[in-house]
Amino acid sequence: QVQLVESGGGSVQAGGSLRLFCAASGHTYRGNCMGWFRQAPGKEREGVAVIKSDGGTSYADSVKGRFTISQDNAKKNLYLQMNSLKPEDTAMYYCADGPTDTAGRCLLTTAYDYWGQGTQVTVSS
Repeated sequence: QVQLVESGGGSVQAGGSLRLFCAASGHTYRGNCMGWFRQAPGKEREGVAVIKSDGGTSYADSVKGRFTISQDNAKKNLYLQMNSLKPEDTAMYYCADGPTDTAGRCLLTTAYDYWGQGTQVTVSS
Protein backbone atom coordinates (compact mmCIF):
# COMPACT_ATOMS: atom_id res chain seq x y z
CA GLN A 1 0.00 0.00 0.00
CA VAL A 2 1.39 3.38 -1.00
CA GLN A 3 1.13 6.35 1.31
CA LEU A 4 1.61 9.84 -0.06
CA VAL A 5 1.73 12.85 2.23
CA GLU A 6 1.95 16.38 0.85
CA SER A 7 3.26 19.45 2.64
CA GLY A 8 4.57 22.90 1.83
CA GLY A 9 1.35 24.65 0.89
CA GLY A 10 0.43 28.04 2.27
CA SER A 11 -0.68 31.56 1.48
CA VAL A 12 1.48 33.88 -0.60
CA GLN A 13 1.08 37.04 -2.60
CA ALA A 14 1.14 37.03 -6.37
CA GLY A 15 4.67 36.77 -7.66
CA GLY A 16 5.79 34.72 -4.68
CA SER A 17 7.11 31.17 -4.49
CA LEU A 18 6.30 27.94 -2.71
CA ARG A 19 7.89 24.50 -2.72
CA LEU A 20 5.61 21.51 -2.31
CA PHE A 21 6.87 18.22 -0.95
CA CYS A 22 5.37 14.74 -1.24
CA ALA A 23 6.70 11.97 1.00
CA ALA A 24 6.10 8.49 -0.41
CA SER A 25 6.25 5.36 1.72
CA GLY A 26 4.77 1.95 2.45
CA HIS A 27 5.40 -0.04 -0.71
CA THR A 28 8.01 -1.95 -2.65
CA TYR A 29 6.53 -1.76 -6.15
CA ARG A 30 6.40 1.63 -7.72
CA GLY A 31 4.47 2.94 -10.63
CA ASN A 32 6.70 4.66 -13.15
CA CYS A 33 4.95 8.00 -12.90
CA MET A 34 4.48 10.55 -10.18
CA GLY A 35 2.74 13.84 -10.54
CA TRP A 36 1.11 16.91 -9.08
CA PHE A 37 -2.53 17.69 -9.70
CA ARG A 38 -4.72 20.51 -8.44
CA GLN A 39 -8.37 21.25 -7.93
CA ALA A 40 -9.89 24.66 -7.32
CA PRO A 41 -13.38 25.08 -5.84
CA GLY A 42 -16.03 24.46 -8.45
CA LYS A 43 -13.52 23.20 -11.00
CA GLU A 44 -12.39 19.80 -12.18
CA ARG A 45 -9.08 18.35 -11.09
CA GLU A 46 -6.30 19.12 -13.56
CA GLY A 47 -2.81 17.83 -14.11
CA VAL A 48 -0.03 20.30 -13.25
CA ALA A 49 3.21 18.38 -13.78
CA VAL A 50 4.29 14.74 -14.05
CA ILE A 51 7.64 12.98 -13.98
CA LYS A 52 8.64 9.52 -15.18
CA SER A 53 11.13 7.29 -13.39
CA ASP A 54 13.67 8.04 -16.14
CA GLY A 55 13.38 11.76 -15.40
CA GLY A 56 11.15 12.79 -18.26
CA THR A 57 8.70 15.57 -17.35
CA SER A 58 5.53 17.09 -18.70
CA TYR A 59 3.81 20.32 -17.65
CA ALA A 60 0.45 21.96 -18.13
CA ASP A 61 0.72 24.96 -20.44
CA SER A 62 -0.48 27.24 -17.66
CA VAL A 63 2.56 26.50 -15.48
CA LYS A 64 5.35 26.03 -18.02
CA GLY A 65 8.33 28.19 -17.18
CA ARG A 66 7.08 28.82 -13.65
CA PHE A 67 6.84 25.38 -12.01
CA THR A 68 9.46 22.64 -11.80
CA ILE A 69 8.80 19.03 -10.78
CA SER A 70 11.61 16.89 -9.41
CA GLN A 71 12.34 13.71 -7.48
CA ASP A 72 15.07 12.85 -5.03
CA ASN A 73 17.73 10.29 -5.97
CA ALA A 74 15.94 7.44 -4.24
CA LYS A 75 12.80 8.41 -6.21
CA LYS A 76 10.70 8.08 -3.14
CA ASN A 77 9.86 11.76 -2.66
CA LEU A 78 8.48 14.35 -5.01
CA TYR A 79 8.83 18.12 -5.17
CA LEU A 80 7.12 20.98 -6.97
CA GLN A 81 8.90 24.32 -7.06
CA MET A 82 6.36 27.00 -7.85
CA ASN A 83 7.60 30.47 -8.82
CA SER A 84 5.84 33.60 -10.06
CA LEU A 85 2.61 32.40 -8.51
CA LYS A 86 -0.66 33.83 -9.76
CA PRO A 87 -4.09 34.02 -8.09
CA GLU A 88 -5.34 31.44 -10.60
CA ASP A 89 -2.86 28.94 -9.12
CA THR A 90 -4.98 28.87 -5.96
CA ALA A 91 -6.14 25.28 -5.41
CA MET A 92 -5.69 22.12 -3.39
CA TYR A 93 -2.59 20.38 -4.71
CA TYR A 94 -2.36 16.58 -4.73
CA CYS A 95 0.53 14.19 -5.21
CA ALA A 96 -0.14 10.99 -7.18
CA ASP A 97 1.65 7.79 -8.13
CA GLY A 98 0.79 5.39 -10.94
CA PRO A 99 1.79 3.46 -14.06
CA THR A 100 2.62 4.74 -17.50
CA ASP A 101 0.04 4.54 -20.26
CA THR A 102 0.20 1.73 -22.84
CA ALA A 103 2.75 3.74 -24.84
CA GLY A 104 5.07 4.03 -21.85
CA ARG A 105 4.35 7.70 -21.21
CA CYS A 106 3.50 9.64 -18.09
CA LEU A 107 0.71 12.02 -19.03
CA LEU A 108 -1.15 14.70 -17.18
CA THR A 109 -4.29 12.71 -17.88
CA THR A 110 -2.93 9.24 -17.06
CA ALA A 111 -4.93 7.33 -14.48
CA TYR A 112 -3.05 7.34 -11.19
CA ASP A 113 -3.51 4.68 -8.53
CA TYR A 114 -2.47 6.42 -5.35
CA TRP A 115 -3.25 9.90 -4.08
CA GLY A 116 -2.32 12.02 -1.11
CA GLN A 117 -4.69 14.10 0.98
CA GLY A 118 -3.60 17.38 -0.56
CA THR A 119 -2.04 20.64 0.53
CA GLN A 120 -3.73 24.02 0.06
CA VAL A 121 -2.08 26.78 -1.97
CA THR A 122 -3.63 30.24 -1.84
CA VAL A 123 -2.28 33.12 -3.90
CA SER A 124 -3.60 36.61 -3.25
CA SER A 125 -3.43 39.52 -5.66
